[in-house]
Amino acid sequence: MTTKQPEYSDASRDSLVVQLAGNGGSRPCRKKGGWITFPFIIGTSMMLGLAVNGAFANIIVYLVQQFNVDQITAVQILNVYNGSTNITPVVGAIISDSCLRAFTVILISSLVSFVGLIPLTLTSILPSLRPSPCAPTSNPCETASAFQYAVLYISMALVGVGIGGTRFTIVTFGANQFADGTSREVFINWFFFSFYAAVILAGTIVVYVQDNVGWAWGYGFCLVANIISVIIFIIGKWHYKDVRPQGSPFTSIVRVLAAAIRKRRVALSPNAEDYFYQDDSIEVAKKQPCLLTPKFKFLNKAALVMEGDTHSNGTIAKSWRLCTTQQVEDLKTLIKILPIWSSSIFLSIPIGVQASMAILEALTMDRHLGSHFSIPASSFLVFTFLAAAIFIAVLDRVIYPILHKLLGWSPTLFQRIGAGHLISIMGMVAAALVEARRLSIAHSHGTMDQSNATVPMSALWLVAPLALVGAGEACHLPAQMSFYFEEFPAPLKGSSAAMMAVIIAIGFYLSAAVVKIVKASTSWLPNDINHGRMDKVFWMLGVVGAFNFCYFVLCAKLYKRKPSIKH
Repeated sequence: MTTKQPEYSDASRDSLVVQLAGNGGSRPCRKKGGWITFPFIIGTSMMLGLAVNGAFANIIVYLVQQFNVDQITAVQILNVYNGSTNITPVVGAIISDSCLRAFTVILISSLVSFVGLIPLTLTSILPSLRPSPCAPTSNPCETASAFQYAVLYISMALVGVGIGGTRFTIVTFGANQFADGTSREVFINWFFFSFYAAVILAGTIVVYVQDNVGWAWGYGFCLVANIISVIIFIIGKWHYKDVRPQGSPFTSIVRVLAAAIRKRRVALSPNAEDYFYQDDSIEVAKKQPCLLTPKFKFLNKAALVMEGDTHSNGTIAKSWRLCTTQQVEDLKTLIKILPIWSSSIFLSIPIGVQASMAILEALTMDRHLGSHFSIPASSFLVFTFLAAAIFIAVLDRVIYPILHKLLGWSPTLFQRIGAGHLISIMGMVAAALVEARRLSIAHSHGTMDQSNATVPMSALWLVAPLALVGAGEACHLPAQMSFYFEEFPAPLKGSSAAMMAVIIAIGFYLSAAVVKIVKASTSWLPNDINHGRMDKVFWMLGVVGAFNFCYFVLCAKLYKRKPSIKH
């Protein structure tokens, strides 16, 4: 007589394993991954975000006050740094996918950012690592030496490398700890909440310490936060699920281009069986309905089977000379997305310029709340993040459900992105009006020619244009993320988030270029903005934004969505 063994669901079995392990049972195995990893990963992300954001949230003020850098040059340095820190995460994600394990990449990168913060902290402690203070009678002020700039730039470069290995890698690493999609979504939501929380804390508490207690204390705080993040991450090591690198999906893109170029002189065949088709993970060259589309015909050559491209059993012999039809079509999909993607780059340029200029404006305005508290100039950018977070919640939980309930309609992804364009243009217009008012007051009160004089106008006027930009981001950023995730080829969906980082990076680089061109060709951006016409810069950006909106609408009308995607 046999005894029927009890059947357990996956959840019951996992619970039984944990109970046996905790009670000294015969299965002392520990389940890896799951919610036990949550506090370690979120704690690591938040402390690391506090460290790197706190170190550079106030860098414009630090460069102007401690390194005697003129204001516009300080803006340029920040824009280049921000661009770099949005490019390096893409590199870090590729390395994590193809070479090293995510745990190793995160750990090494966190240590690199810690090492990078050390020389920055030393510049605030040792007078020999920065130029002498600029006295009121000295004109011009003493500039930093080549060595002092080298220490500063090496610090920024190392922190940028550290961010590259953590910003995307850590969210992917955390999501991989969960087996079901619902848990992943909850984790990702909390991850972005912790990210915004770290940015807000860095832009308020850390900046306040730097401005009112001392730069050394502020940067020292960032240094301690970074090492705490490393400790938290290492403590959780025994709970993490090990995820081995699977190879970067971007490699296939490069292979398609390489194969097409190598076969550029070969004529395309009208026969479907002459192209390499992948069926159920078994790559064979056999007669199948040709999946290749007529657009971008040149790329079809990458899937054309030539002598020596395959083994005798039909598998690929030379991966850099032959690709599957699906790999070719995946690349075509990316090319089709590029126009929409490029319109987002032009959307990022005004936002990058405004963020930097708002700090310069705040430095000249009355930042007092009451008689004893003064808002740090760099903290005003927090209003953009606060507005974005609030509007995302309101749109998702209030506006969109009401529209669907009352009208039976919800805005499409393209409509949400377009709304973000329009609100961002409104933000530029508001910024131009506020700046024109600031210049008018500065002129009427005779502060134009007074060095470091405060314009008798509340800096809280800056909140409206910054909040509008944040509201615009609440519309277009989530919609863009959803659009890229839906439209990206299946092998590249995990890297769709990198598209946003590249957009932001290029936007910041071009922001620096725009500022440089305007400064060189006009009198709008002198070193003392009270003698300039920054309002004209904002009007120019608003006009550019309007043309870019028209370009986006055209691209959206011409774009053909995947048949399976519905709005």
